Amino acid sequence: MPDTAGSTGRTPETHVIDFRAAEQLLAARDPRGAVKLLDQVIAAHPENTAARLLRARAFFAAAQLRPAELEFTVVLEREPDNAFAHFALARTYERQGRGDQAKRHFRLAAALDPNPQYVKAARFES
Repeated sequence: MPDTAGSTGRTPETHVIDFRAAEQLLAARDPRGAVKLLDQVIAAHPENTAARLLRARAFFAAAQLRPAELEFTVVLEREPDNAFAHFALARTYERQGRGDQAKRHFRLAAALDPNPQYVKAARFES
């Protein structure tokens, strides 16, 4: 495991800069670039749930659905009440054609947060 400053010159401050740059890359529709930056951040700080959630979003945006699913699952293991992570995992399952699993997580998202987007996706009437 590389040391956080050591020969790579990476510091905690550099990781914060990389995280913020990854947010900007994702917003600029460069999810693969975001993943590259976040890989370094997560290698140094595997406990950083925010970085894992952002990497999951980047994987999803890059249509890398299996890695997105795995990252969203890690986030939910740590934060089972994260409505956005449930919603995003549901969308990931939906894109994989796994409707029953998607429905469960859409409903969990809506139960945790009555965000209209979550409630609509939950399709409670069906």
